[in-house]
Amino acid sequence: METPNLDIQLKTLPNQPGVYQYYDKEGTIIYVGKAKNLKKRVTSYFTKTHDNGKTRVLVRKINDIKHIVVETETDALLLENNLIKKHKPRYNVLLKDDKSYPWICVKKERFPRVFPTRRVFKDGSEYFGPYTSMKTVRILLDLIKGLYALRTCNYNLSEEKVDADKYKVCLEYHLGNCKGACEGLETEMAYNNNIKAIKEILKGNFKDSLSQFKIQMREYASNMEFELAQKIKEKVEVLENYQAKSTIVNPKISNVDVFSIMSDESYGYINFLQLSYGSIIRSHTLEIKKKLDETDLELLELAIIEIRQRFNSNSREIYVPFKVDLGEDLKITIPKLGDKKQILDLSLRNAKYFRMERFKQMKIVDPDRHANRIMAQMKVDLRLSEEPRHIECFDNSNIQGTHPVAACVVFRNGKPSKKEYRNFNIKTVVGPDDFASMEEVVYRRYKRMLEEDQPLPQLIIIDGGKGQLSSALKSLDVLGLRGKIAIIGIAKRLEELFYPDDPVPLYLDKKSETLKITQQLRNEAHRFGIEHHRNKRSKTALNTELETITGVGDKTVVDLLKHFKSAKRVANAKLDELEAVIGVSRAEKVYNFYHEK
Repeated sequence: METPNLDIQLKTLPNQPGVYQYYDKEGTIIYVGKAKNLKKRVTSYFTKTHDNGKTRVLVRKINDIKHIVVETETDALLLENNLIKKHKPRYNVLLKDDKSYPWICVKKERFPRVFPTRRVFKDGSEYFGPYTSMKTVRILLDLIKGLYALRTCNYNLSEEKVDADKYKVCLEYHLGNCKGACEGLETEMAYNNNIKAIKEILKGNFKDSLSQFKIQMREYASNMEFELAQKIKEKVEVLENYQAKSTIVNPKISNVDVFSIMSDESYGYINFLQLSYGSIIRSHTLEIKKKLDETDLELLELAIIEIRQRFNSNSREIYVPFKVDLGEDLKITIPKLGDKKQILDLSLRNAKYFRMERFKQMKIVDPDRHANRIMAQMKVDLRLSEEPRHIECFDNSNIQGTHPVAACVVFRNGKPSKKEYRNFNIKTVVGPDDFASMEEVVYRRYKRMLEEDQPLPQLIIIDGGKGQLSSALKSLDVLGLRGKIAIIGIAKRLEELFYPDDPVPLYLDKKSETLKITQQLRNEAHRFGIEHHRNKRSKTALNTELETITGVGDKTVVDLLKHFKSAKRVANAKLDELEAVIGVSRAEKVYNFYHEK
């Protein structure tokens, strides 16, 4: 499918946080930006008048738009930074200083230091972040410093140098912020236990640290040291409110390719995320048209090979939703929980949004293909033998037991065909009997279609449960149509779909298009029936008395109401007033009707 024009791309953007990328007609990326709401932000470029000349030039050069959906605004900020540093787009002038985000480093050394840094080295040290502000880093480091005594010096505390008394304790030791590892006053085991606890805090696991804070707080309070207890309480509150994790950020996930798949009857959508140092540096979704009803496994294996060749990926590990066979050179990981599972879920979310956008674009550009896909999906979802190109739905309306009517609405290729809608006044049933009414209207509808040799629908939907479905089936039996037309009932309460001779209802996915069209049919039938019922009641309430007068027809009733404006004024009118409107003979009948009463 060729790239849709900008108007269609704008209409189908999601209302989600993410990063957008603008490309010129040569396919060169010219701008990367972040947004709380992709649709609103990107649309604003084309609807607002820009004062800045460069912005106006940028908008004129935009030929294609791509985007990546993310979990939070923070993720969008980090991803924007990564993409700008990677692609260096012409119009991202604000990031020319190549500003990077801060990390917290736990240095690989004896008695590890914990400090902030903006540079990540492959030296065996552990890096946590990146964080979106230095303030956040300082808060975390202050919390850690308040709970654990760590060294801040940059001495090489090798065992030989410590034993040789090369160093002396500094002011930090005398202030109680360090336990004097430089003079051998703290064991390596005790110090490393503190480092393990600090790593848990940096990963977002605050449980152990919180409990220690609370113990410390209670001890201060019991010793009447309320100021110190208050300080600890403030740190507990910060810890409890702070969320250290981000779906895009985990430095342990480095040089990894992530693949996920979303498919329907006609197409497979495979999303690819490339990760480096815990951050996404590339996102791409591949659309593959099915030829022989290929499985998700077949499509995913094919797509992984194609995408890795296309982007020249050398990653030795991939994350996938299920087991694939790609040889022994690649490490295959199927994440079940934690950061790896979150990044796989993010990939799947991007595949889903890509698919949704394609559907919306297809609906505008190629409505026939859209209809074909919907019909193929409904055939599978509703367990039909053929595509339901022509669907009819029936609903009864007898509010307060009066004027029972029924409605039949018609959908063709998933869309309403309003000129074919029909209303029925119930003729053979006395009183409010939904089952008998349904039996009557279904019989009348298809008896007439058979007599007029009209093409029958592929699917009948009955608004109601087993009772209404059974009643409709009686009429199909009488007409000899049982088994020739698929028929189901939809119950209002739980959206249960009932089939003939099957006591177990079918439940569709709440987000499926098949259920949405089925609900639309039911709602449209209900609306159309209620409208007819309301009109009938209104007309009856207005005209009942006048129409019951012997010798007075519809035209006379209309003339009287036009002149006198209401039935009450007709009843109170004088004989000569009536004669002036409808003549002597009919005036006497109307006058006598009211005055003899």
